[in-house]
Amino acid sequence: MIEFLNPAELPRARAAGALVAGILRTLRGRCAVGTNLRDVDRWAQAMITEAGAQSCYVDYEPSFGRGPFGHYICTSVNDAVLHGRPYDYTLADGDLLTLDLAVAKGGVVADSAVSFIVGGSNPPESVAMISATERALSAGIAAAGPGARIGDISHAIGSVLRDAGYPINTEFGGHGVGSTMHQDPHVPNTGRPGRGYTLRPGLLLALEPWVMADTATLVTDADGWTLRSATGCRTAHSEHTIAITDGGAEILTLPPA
Repeated sequence: MIEFLNPAELPRARAAGALVAGILRTLRGRCAVGTNLRDVDRWAQAMITEAGAQSCYVDYEPSFGRGPFGHYICTSVNDAVLHGRPYDYTLADGDLLTLDLAVAKGGVVADSAVSFIVGGSNPPESVAMISATERALSAGIAAAGPGARIGDISHAIGSVLRDAGYPINTEFGGHGVGSTMHQDPHVPNTGRPGRGYTLRPGLLLALEPWVMADTATLVTDADGWTLRSATGCRTAHSEHTIAITDGGAEILTLPPA
């Protein structure tokens, strides 16, 4: 299913995006050495509820998961890259943490993710990997606009990741959003330009470059949800929701100024 918003509905998408961006910024500021991932989940729940919004994760039960996700945010640490379920883990100095949040407000979903290093350590390899996903995300957004194709976005993202030396997994990537979290079209993190679905105004896309340092192979954790690198290497993930407009691509999940 592919949904399109009319211009009158775009303010609701902006409101959902601003909420997601604001929650992620607050949580990032609270995640310090000694923070427990279960507390991060509780904080996310409180902010979503206070805003009168709905979590896209609590009851989420796709074919690739094991039962409902059951939490309000994805917290992926170090070798975990996607769908990390919050558990009884206390963050340590130098941990690479990804927070991934999808929320529905006013009937529209926004989805965003950010990776960062906890504490005062800045391992160069981790910094470089986070930077690569952020640059790939910017390149994908720059390639999006009315008349562009999904392959143009995928090629732009993949070119940055490949030039940075990272293997690319295509099992999971970006996707359409609308009244639900995961819709068509699928947006792989590599592809051929000029191919695929043609973008038009009103389409919302969640673009999400993610990489693992030395492998493209995922393994599923014992919780049935958390996806980790097969080699135990570190990972990074960056994501924004964008709206295709007559003028190009508008980022809906930028943190507030």
